[in-house]
Amino acid sequence: MENELSKILIFGGTGYLGKYMVKASVSMGHKPYVYARPITTQSSPAKIGIHKEFQAMGVTIVQGDLDEQEKIVSVLRQVDVVISTLAYPQVLDQLKIIEAIKVAGNIKRFFPSDFGAEEDRVTPLPPFEAFLDKKRKIRRATEAAGIPHTFVSANCFGAYFVNHLLHPHEKTQDIAVYGSGEAKTVMNYEEDIAMYTIKSADEPRTCNRVVIYRPQKNIVSQLELISLWEKKTTKTFNRIHVPEEEIVELSQTLPHPQNIRASIIHSLFIKGDMMGFELGEDDLEASRLYPDLQFKTIDQLLDIFLINPPDLANAAFE
Repeated sequence: MENELSKILIFGGTGYLGKYMVKASVSMGHKPYVYARPITTQSSPAKIGIHKEFQAMGVTIVQGDLDEQEKIVSVLRQVDVVISTLAYPQVLDQLKIIEAIKVAGNIKRFFPSDFGAEEDRVTPLPPFEAFLDKKRKIRRATEAAGIPHTFVSANCFGAYFVNHLLHPHEKTQDIAVYGSGEAKTVMNYEEDIAMYTIKSADEPRTCNRVVIYRPQKNIVSQLELISLWEKKTTKTFNRIHVPEEEIVELSQTLPHPQNIRASIIHSLFIKGDMMGFELGEDDLEASRLYPDLQFKTIDQLLDIFLINPPDLANAAFE
């Protein structure tokens, strides 16, 4: 019933993943709040457009900075669940959210901005490791504060990485293949990542747990992805293999944050870190938690690119 749904506050709601999260919460009957940077004369037309779109959907937008603790606390006291989708540069700013949650004292669940690799179970190259270490600090601070939480490992953002790997909007015959192209990864459509996360907000089984999004049909290698795309487009692509040594060297020589991108590519598509550990009986896997909800398969995601390409504005490695 609608009156039993949690009131949700989303930080970073106007960003890439945040927009999916806001729309999923509305579609599932919530009336979410979004805490966002103030609109100024320097704000882009796209950002202004997102604010107007959200307001038309009944979303309450609170404009403020993360340093405004009193404002954040006052909003927190009006909601039950906090979801952070803050992007990479703001990961450690979540410590301010944690402090505000402690002051407010009423939050029933906090989802920090994970949504990628299961950071407590992977060990990538140093630039990506340093990034994940910041996320681990947020996890440990959340646990130390005794805040009820859910940590989400959603693996690859499907639309983002299909775009990155296949370049479906470009007229090119060449597709880069990192390493052998045989390492398995997990690619989930952003809409589904958001839907399952919102579903978890009112789910007792996910409290103080890590939920891993690893549906069987979304486990794929680069070579399998390219072959599937060839069948759908009736084209043949040249597979240009980029050796592991080259990616490792880029992770060591590129300036920040490009070095992180290189080490993420190494982790996902050469080492296969997403599938580098087995799920045990105690692990919570999203598609098993909610068998009534269906993740879009890789096949269905590629159909979306053929028919109605998703909006990849503001897309960035999360």
